[in-house]
Amino acid sequence: MPKEKKQNQQESKDDPKIRGRVDDYMKYSGMAFQMAFIILIGTLGGKKLDEYFQLDKPYLTMLGAVLATFAALYLILKDIIFPKK
Repeated sequence: MPKEKKQNQQESKDDPKIRGRVDDYMKYSGMAFQMAFIILIGTLGGKKLDEYFQLDKPYLTMLGAVLATFAALYLILKDIIFPKK
């Protein structure tokens, strides 16, 4: 590999603009996984409660999914409004 090409690659890795974009990408993709995990746990918990109480319709599954969605949105918005430094 020519010397100039290696220098250009090294400079692009250390560029603060690129590093900032990568950090933002990692932050927001982590938030998406966090949100999906919270909703999944709420839904599965509601499903288990429906099975335990032997309900005909999945009322607790829906309730768990809705409550988990609100909890996930709260956590995501809190992280966006008050970011950690």
